[in-house]
Amino acid sequence: MPDASDLDQLSINTIRMLAADAVQKAKSGHPGTPMGAAPTAYTLWQRYLRYDPAAPEWMNRDRFVLSVGHASMLLYSLIHLAGIQGSSESDGTEGRPAVTLDDIKHFRQAQSHTPGHPEYRLTSGVEATTGPLGQGVADSVGMAIAGKWLAATYNRPDLTLFDYNVWVLCSDGDMMEGVASEAASLAAHLKLSNLCWIYDSNRVSIEGYTDLAFSEDVAARFRAYGWNVTTVEDANDLAQLCRAYQTFLDTADRPTFILVHSHIGYGAPKLQDTPKAHSDPMGEEEVAGAKKFFGFPPDGTFVVPDGVPEHFAANMGARGKAAHAAWDKLMAAYRKAHPDLGRQVDAIANGTLPEGWEDALPTFPADPKGMATRDSSGKILNALAQRIPWIVGGAADLAPSTKTTLTFEGAGSFQAPGNGGDYRGRNLHFGVREHAMVAAVNGMALGGLRPYASGFLIFTDYARGAIRLAALMELNVVHIWTHDSIGVGEDGPTHQPIEQLLSLRAIPGMVVLRPADANEASEAWRVVLKLKHRPAAIACSRQPLPTIDRERFAPASGLARGAYVLADPPDGKPSVILIATGSEVSLCLAAWEKLRAEGIAARIVSMPSWELFNEQDQAYRDSVLPPSITARVTVEQASPIGWDRYAGRTGVVLAMRSFGMSAPIAAVLEHFGFTPDKVVEAAKQAMAAN
Repeated sequence: MPDASDLDQLSINTIRMLAADAVQKAKSGHPGTPMGAAPTAYTLWQRYLRYDPAAPEWMNRDRFVLSVGHASMLLYSLIHLAGIQGSSESDGTEGRPAVTLDDIKHFRQAQSHTPGHPEYRLTSGVEATTGPLGQGVADSVGMAIAGKWLAATYNRPDLTLFDYNVWVLCSDGDMMEGVASEAASLAAHLKLSNLCWIYDSNRVSIEGYTDLAFSEDVAARFRAYGWNVTTVEDANDLAQLCRAYQTFLDTADRPTFILVHSHIGYGAPKLQDTPKAHSDPMGEEEVAGAKKFFGFPPDGTFVVPDGVPEHFAANMGARGKAAHAAWDKLMAAYRKAHPDLGRQVDAIANGTLPEGWEDALPTFPADPKGMATRDSSGKILNALAQRIPWIVGGAADLAPSTKTTLTFEGAGSFQAPGNGGDYRGRNLHFGVREHAMVAAVNGMALGGLRPYASGFLIFTDYARGAIRLAALMELNVVHIWTHDSIGVGEDGPTHQPIEQLLSLRAIPGMVVLRPADANEASEAWRVVLKLKHRPAAIACSRQPLPTIDRERFAPASGLARGAYVLADPPDGKPSVILIATGSEVSLCLAAWEKLRAEGIAARIVSMPSWELFNEQDQAYRDSVLPPSITARVTVEQASPIGWDRYAGRTGVVLAMRSFGMSAPIAAVLEHFGFTPDKVVEAAKQAMAAN
């Protein structure tokens, strides 16, 4: 039996050869980084990572995020060799290994658990989807925030439920992405000592060596942020790696950045001297040469030597199993000593909400002056957050404008202790960092919280990558986007969203809601908190909107079906249908009164969510928009694209076909034709065309 050091090297080389074989068989992928970073990742997993392979969803496990997602075969090899089991929650493979050798042989193939980049919910053991560079490191900040918040909120003397660490392997490409800089700055400000970024610096990217475009002193940059920085000169020196990892564990007042110098591939001259290996298979001859270099049979493929899985089980596996068993006993004692808090922790683990939470939803009396939906949403959020203690979130320096500050007693600010708050705070201050904010909120959701992020709708453009990944990962996050139309007025075209609603609606799985008044806002929150594995965006107005008289018109509960009949003529037989969202619903109500005075029978349909309406059965959709009534007008102060499906061939689409303008709101609406008279004119035009 080889000794431990021999088994360490054999395990590292096994990781390398599995990666090389998988990429070569697929004739697609990136073998260089998995081979070069194998010692770095192996040492972490085998000696430091607290993780029970039999229970990949254990709440207090350490998180390992492969931010360098194109090196996915590094992670799949580790998952396989460590024996991580499948999970019914994450990938539906409970009762079998998460990644089998056959899965590795089918790397990047259809229906395999080894896609080109790690995908959360597809492969157990993958903590986050990390295709676009920078997203994994940014997500990790949210994971660390969740860990700090859980510890500060639920730990009690002698009952430490939460003390997990978040480890991230990142790359030169991650360091170049702007979102990583945003996230690093935020992590340093919050002094997230449970966060460690391990920077595998192999100095190669797709176009060639990184000195083509990247020459900064990265370590100095992170020191300037306020991180603890240490360097490992040679990735193959396991003792240096251990020293660096222990430095992180011994650092209690800031996050840690470990700069690891490595050679892409395995250090043999051919692979070391060309950046090609970063993005291409090595070729049969080079793979055979690598196997010979490491003492593997040159003609063997997907070889896992005897003793390697057992070596993982005896170290990482045994350590994680013991830690998990101790935690289970601790949790049992915790439930007994603190039953209410124990129920909260169990609800977080199970993704459920407290009983009776819907009772907190307010209703609003009819009011022709009304309030902005950003204001009503803020009132609703505060009411719900008092019933659901793990609702945590904030804004990108815009909370006073988005009305998303939690103001009830005890809400507090999430800050490093002594910096104006503590880690129990429910209000996050993300600064002017929209992209990092949404990515961090994704990480908070991955940590079990029900987080929210907010900003102006126009600035979703700055956060697009992370918004998309929330949908791809099927995360229960809520985005509150305010200043949702040209109704922003004087701020002008830079702040007036046009195409943003459409772009959010285009994201698969995203639920977009644009409430028409305060009561629709309340129903929107009811809907989004009930969603399972789907993110939601609530688009709110800056300007006051009338609170609709629900005794005269239909109840706001119709929002749950995406669209509903708000108003009908007395005989229920309309000649024309007016369809609108958000602030334009009250505009259509004014037009409806004018049409009624002229003897024209009109129906108003409030359509706050295309997605929810399209998911209804055909009978319901036809009851709201009867196919026989083809005279239709859609009204939304945004892009017209997509509205033709509801307006029909002869309908009229009132929308924005240009950018906005800077002027008082009344002048802006008049200029672009969003007035009751223009809606009446459009209704008559639609009727004349039928």
